Amino acid sequence: MQKVYEDVESDAGEVTRYRKHGNGKGYVALKATAHATSEIVETAYVEPGAEIAAGVYIGAGSWIDRDAFVAAGAFIGSNVHIGRSASVGRSARIGSGSRIGDGVRVADGVRIPRDSVVQDDVLGEVARAA
Repeated sequence: MQKVYEDVESDAGEVTRYRKHGNGKGYVALKATAHATSEIVETAYVEPGAEIAAGVYIGAGSWIDRDAFVAAGAFIGSNVHIGRSASVGRSARIGSGSRIGDGVRVADGVRIPRDSVVQDDVLGEVARAA
């Protein structure tokens, strides 16, 4: 029988249990939600409190931090970090290798190029120009 969860211990000794998402086999914390129609690639992680809406794609090696929200139809490339309590709007596209800071609000439909860095606590229209 194949194991359907993974326990990860942080440097601080906190253990988080992740289950494999049915579409893509990425790891979703038990205290996070991810819609069944979203694809979370095998090496991606979704932390506790995060919410992934319908039709989202999260690429390999990406990390959706605690309490982040990714709206319907968003595309998150490979090796992207979405910071704590950040939100990504409907149909937004975050290019591979990008770093979206804590508390950032990416507006609906925004396209953030590869390898971009959006600093902590940037709001909607500013993220649009990044």
